[in-house]
Amino acid sequence: MLCGIPGLSWAQGAAAPEPQRIAVRAARLFDGKSDKLLPDAVVLIEGSTLQAVGTGLAIPAGTRVIDLGNVTLMPGLIDAHSHLLLDLHEESGDGAMISTIVQQSTADRALLGVKLGLEMLEAGVTTVRDVGNSGVNGDVALRNAIQRGWVRGPRISACTRALAPHGGQFATLQPAAQDLIEQEYVTLSGVEEARRAVRQAIADGADCIKVIVDNGHNLLSVEELKVIVEEAHRSKRPVAAHTTTDESVRNAVEAGVDSVEHGYSLPDDVLAPMARKRIFLVPTEGPIDQCDSLGAKLGDAERQRRMRERCRKLITKANDRIRRAVAAGVRLAAGSDMYIAIPGLTRGQASVQGFSAYVEAGVKPVDVLRAATLNAAELLRMQDRIGSVEANKLADLLAVEGDPLKDIGALKQVRFVMKDGQVILDARSPEGGRAGLQ
Repeated sequence: MLCGIPGLSWAQGAAAPEPQRIAVRAARLFDGKSDKLLPDAVVLIEGSTLQAVGTGLAIPAGTRVIDLGNVTLMPGLIDAHSHLLLDLHEESGDGAMISTIVQQSTADRALLGVKLGLEMLEAGVTTVRDVGNSGVNGDVALRNAIQRGWVRGPRISACTRALAPHGGQFATLQPAAQDLIEQEYVTLSGVEEARRAVRQAIADGADCIKVIVDNGHNLLSVEELKVIVEEAHRSKRPVAAHTTTDESVRNAVEAGVDSVEHGYSLPDDVLAPMARKRIFLVPTEGPIDQCDSLGAKLGDAERQRRMRERCRKLITKANDRIRRAVAAGVRLAAGSDMYIAIPGLTRGQASVQGFSAYVEAGVKPVDVLRAATLNAAELLRMQDRIGSVEANKLADLLAVEGDPLKDIGALKQVRFVMKDGQVILDARSPEGGRAGLQ
């Protein structure tokens, strides 16, 4: 009990302060639903909630007005496949991941997540689904710190450790290295272990369940996956399935997961069932020009060339499967899968830049925006709170220069970010944009 401290007093019975009322004005608004921009937009906010949206709305007296001018206002972006507690500085592979596990504690990585999370938020990504590789529940700790207002970052849907076949996502490790695997994955064999793993993840604070269906040498069965889906859905948690082969994606779709992550192999026979079951595809590829940035990280010229060629082949293949999925009626949710440092870009800038890859695959800009807002919100089971700009949803807003319905590259020109009714970044401010904690 605190007592006798000068200047310390307890306000008993004090009335809660009135929620702040804000009006945000912009030349244009994309609400997340319509194919057209709303002109002369006004968004009325009270506290953390959107109250009204429309053209030229009357602004009540006493309301703080933020006039953003000639920008496009839109919902805050959602990254449905993020790794905020991982930032590799070399070509991806087991060696880089093992070095991270050995050298950084979960606490270290959670603090790294604070930095990367703020970079995401300042790029206009107000919500992420963090899908593992975050140590032992480090993503839950980061999520809770953001919710409590200790640090500033995006809203996090946390998956805790991914469920996986034996070996996790590593190639081959000595038996003595099993502890390293268990820091990143919950390995399982059999339906009862699968059921128990889901229940433990939920007890650990999981908002969603991530499952590695195949790791190159081991594969979870349909029966194991069905139990995972059953247990997760019973507790109203979605299931994200990492798949890389024909067999693994078929197993995941048959089991009824909520999203296929990557889908590096996406056979034609799974597309109709995915559309029918409303299973999202989260493609996770970057744009072609990101290949040059990745190649630049490698010192040797020949390694740079091989890296760029491999990257371009993968993206060309990805564009094909995105086109086939969209043509079959499969819905997309945007996910960056960004876990490496891209020279010259923050984590948020690199993640948002990746969304332009869908345009390269032939997806219309308006549908890319929906993949990163409305669709992603539905996948995260948050569509009643985020994903569109409409009354009674949370006040998550992003303003960019230009018209992203014509040029998705406009997402790089961030002028204003708001999350939960709090201004995160305002390019008009003399401090250069970043707002302080409120």
